[in-house]
Amino acid sequence: MKIELSEEQLQIKSAAREFCEKEFKPEIALELERREEYPLEIYRKAAELGLTCVSFPREYGGMGYGFLETCLVVEEMCKADSTLGAAISTGNYGSDLILMYGTEDQKERYLKPVCRGDYISAAAFTEPGLGGSDITRIETKATKQGDEWKLNGAKSFILNAPIADFIVVLAQTDPDITPPYRGETLFIVDRDASGLSVIKQTGKMGIRCCITGEVQLEDVHVPGWNIVGELNRGFYHAMGFLDKYRAFVAAQAVGMAQGAWEIAFKHAKNMHVNGQPLLQHQAIGCPLAEMAAKIEAARLLTYRAAWLIDAGKMDPMQTAMAKLYASRVAVEVTDFAIQVLGARGYFGQNRVERYHRDAKVTEIYEGTSEIQRLTVLKYLMKLF
Repeated sequence: MKIELSEEQLQIKSAAREFCEKEFKPEIALELERREEYPLEIYRKAAELGLTCVSFPREYGGMGYGFLETCLVVEEMCKADSTLGAAISTGNYGSDLILMYGTEDQKERYLKPVCRGDYISAAAFTEPGLGGSDITRIETKATKQGDEWKLNGAKSFILNAPIADFIVVLAQTDPDITPPYRGETLFIVDRDASGLSVIKQTGKMGIRCCITGEVQLEDVHVPGWNIVGELNRGFYHAMGFLDKYRAFVAAQAVGMAQGAWEIAFKHAKNMHVNGQPLLQHQAIGCPLAEMAAKIEAARLLTYRAAWLIDAGKMDPMQTAMAKLYASRVAVEVTDFAIQVLGARGYFGQNRVERYHRDAKVTEIYEGTSEIQRLTVLKYLMKLF
C-alpha cells in the first residue's frame, strides 16, 4: 500500500508546525517541566485551532478528519518539543472511549467541552496491586444499588487524573463470572463526585508536563447513565481503544525521534573537528543516515496503522508493530543524539536529553514493548 499525503493533510501538518513554532518556547517547556505543571494555556490555544481533537466529528467541535490526520499533528507536536507535544496531544486522553462507545447524550455532554479545550479528560485502567498491562483482572468494584452504581477501588499511574474534569473508570460489575474480564464495565466519573480523590504522582523520568495521579474511589455513586458502552463489555471496549491508541503513541515516538535527529544532524553538520564537519566522520554520519532510514520506516508503519483505522480495518497487529518499532527507534535515536552533542547534549537547554527521557515512556504506556511482541506473535500464529 502506498501512502501519499494529500494537499489538505500537508496543510494540517503545516498548521501544527506553525503553531508549535509560535507557542512551544524552550524556556517555557523547561520551566513547566521543572514544576511538573501541565501547559493548560497552550492546550487551550491548540484547542481553539482544532489541533487537539482533529478526528472528532464537527458536530462536537472537532475538525472531522481521520485518525491519520491526528497522528500527523501528534508527530509534528512531539517533533517540535517532546515534553509539550506529549502533554498537549494527550489532554483529551480517554475521550475517544466516549466517541467510540458512548451514547449521543454522553457525547453532547462531554465531547463538546473537550473539543473547546474547556475539559481535560482521563481514563483509568491500571491498578497499583496488579500488572499495569493486565486488565483481565481488576480489583475496582462497581455494585448496583437501585438505579445507581457504587464504585470502590484504586487506580495508579493515571494520565491527567489530577487535572481531569472527568475520568473514564474500568470496574468489575460481575464478580462471579469466569473469566473475570467478561464482567468489566466502563463508567464516567466526574471530578466533583463525592468519594473521588486524586493524589498527584511526581518524580517521573520524563513527560513531566503530563500530570499523573493515583485515583481513590470510596463509595462513589454514579447513575446508570454514566456507563460507557455496554454493561460487562468494558474490557473489550478498553482493548479496542488501546489497540487504536497505540498508533497514536507510535506517532509520538516518530515525532520525538525526528526532532532529536534534526538537532543532532544540524549540530554534526556545523561542528568542525580537525578541520572537517563532524558529520563527515563515519562514526557519526553513517549512524545518522541509518537512523534517518529507521525513522522513515517507523513513520510508514505508523501511517499505515492509522490509515487502516480510518478505512474501518483496524488491525491490532499493525498498531502493535507500529508502537513496538517506533518506540524502540525513538529511544535509540534520542540516545545517539545526546552522544553526537557530547557534553552539550547532557544539558537541558539543548533538548535532546529531554527527548531521550520522554521517548522512554513510549516503550511503556499503552502496553509495554513486551506486550506488543506478544500481540504480534498471537496474530502471526493465526496467519501462518
